[in-house]
Amino acid sequence: YPCIVRVTDGKKAKFSKILSIDLDKFHSAYGALLKSSMTTLRKRDKKHEKQRAEQLAKRKQRMADPVVIDRPKRGNGRRKRQRQVKAALKHADMKERAAKREEARTKQ
Repeated sequence: YPCIVRVTDGKKAKFSKILSIDLDKFHSAYGALLKSSMTTLRKRDKKHEKQRAEQLAKRKQRMADPVVIDRPKRGNGRRKRQRQVKAALKHADMKERAAKREEARTKQ
């Protein structure tokens, strides 16, 4: 089967060629050419990707766990209770925004 190959540099230079050679031979030669030209590419930083995935999992876990308010309203521990109430409000707001994002994502 004939095969058309199109090449561009992303600007003005464009080139196309119809090849009527053995397709397997062409693919092996083309693959070798690509491999030889990609020697300067860096490998992916899997450690960084793993850290991001762990942070995302931790954040999702935090969103799933409710904030417990267990301090007294008056007396010792009142400030800690106020911090917990503030954290609970922030947590509820975060859940609401995540739900809106998910809803917008499903609509698309």
